[in-house]
Amino acid sequence: MSAIDINRLGSNPQSSGLLGRLLAMLTAWNDTRVTRNTLSQLSDRELDDIGLDRGDIERIARRF
Repeated sequence: MSAIDINRLGSNPQSSGLLGRLLAMLTAWNDTRVTRNTLSQLSDRELDDIGLDRGDIERIARRF
């Protein structure tokens, strides 16, 4: 599995205007996608070991 790590342009996306907000939205979308894909690749046993089940994946992914 590979992931793209985007360097953030600043700590406050609003300070860099529309482009900063767009970059923040794309970064959040990518983080959610990567988290969802990673958790989906785990077996049911592995998910159970960390206290999750398949129904929790979307909720957990949206937090990131």
